[in-house]
Amino acid sequence: MVSVRGGLAIVGGGKIGEALLSGLVRRGGGEGIVVCERSPERAVELAARYGVPTLDLAGAAQRARVLLLAVKPQDIDVLLAALAPSVDPARHLVVSVAAGVPTARIEAALPADTPVVRVMPNTPALVDEGMSVLSAGAHAEETHLDEAEQLLAAVGRVRRVPESQQDAVTALSGSGPAYFFYLVEAMVDAGILLGLPRALAADLIVQTALGAAVMLRDSGEHPVQLREAVTSPGGTTIAAVRELERHGVRAALIAAIEAAHARSVELGREGK
Repeated sequence: MVSVRGGLAIVGGGKIGEALLSGLVRRGGGEGIVVCERSPERAVELAARYGVPTLDLAGAAQRARVLLLAVKPQDIDVLLAALAPSVDPARHLVVSVAAGVPTARIEAALPADTPVVRVMPNTPALVDEGMSVLSAGAHAEETHLDEAEQLLAAVGRVRRVPESQQDAVTALSGSGPAYFFYLVEAMVDAGILLGLPRALAADLIVQTALGAAVMLRDSGEHPVQLREAVTSPGGTTIAAVRELERHGVRAALIAAIEAAHARSVELGREGK
């Protein structure tokens, strides 16, 4: 069972906020968790779906010791300005999942010495298979990182990195599920083009993706080794790989992740 000492407030009920809420409730129940959501309709929806109370910012900060900020980076400055009067550095731990927003920017908007932990999660937290990466702010101690790690471990794996690596993490694993969904979408379309029913094509590809991911995780082998094990001389796989290389898929993917990294850096600078 997952429990948060002093309670947890999830501020923001969007995709990531709901993913974390869903996983935490599923693993440990909703006791001690409150949600703060500016849309009344969305607040009612989340309260009904997960059985947790919804409060305004001041009420959430009064009720909970850990404040998990799950808003879009474009909204973070307005949120921090509204939240600051309710934050007690001696009591609260602020955990931010706002993509690209550095801890220094959050710390500057909150009372002095507020401990802040920056996190980049991803949406597979919805199915307890998330990847979350933590970095400490200037006033966050090891105990704060331990607490944030325990919280995020309820919905998947957790790693710690220096904050200087967080923009790369955002580009790779934060946005990463979208790359895989994009690839699966293209492969399903290919199956339909070849005459398969959509449902069958989707079933084939999703199970293949799942199996390939488990092999990558559990085999200890390099992706090149696993790919070569499928690639017979003069066979179908090498013909496909040749086309992927001819169309520059590898280079396009690297460029796409570089673009995501650049945007994460840009988001961090906005509002300065």
